Amino acid sequence: QVYLVESGGGLVQAGGSLRLACKAPRSITSVFNSKSFAWYRQAPGKQRDLVATISTDRTPNYVDSMKDRFTISRDNARKTVYLQMTNLKPEDAAVYYCNSYPAQQNWGQGTQVTVSS
Repeated sequence: QVYLVESGGGLVQAGGSLRLACKAPRSITSVFNSKSFAWYRQAPGKQRDLVATISTDRTPNYVDSMKDRFTISRDNARKTVYLQMTNLKPEDAAVYYCNSYPAQQNWGQGTQVTVSS
């Protein structure tokens, strides 16, 4: 289990941008480096959905609808995974979570993203 802390959410106007961060403050660097990670999101009343993944060699993969607007990256030295989101839409509003990929059982608190129209 890797303890993960998400941050960077907030209120943004439609068309705006946010960068989310997911840190593993308690992880040994080698353990962090050995894992793939993913961002997920959950809107009110909906299931938690996969947004993007990044492998140990930094290969990203995205859900098709977000491919042109979101960028996932990782900084192994900082034990941090990022999600750069651009051209945000009201339907992107959700709580965003990161987790290893495949997901481990425990989830963090997530970070709230609100997009005003």
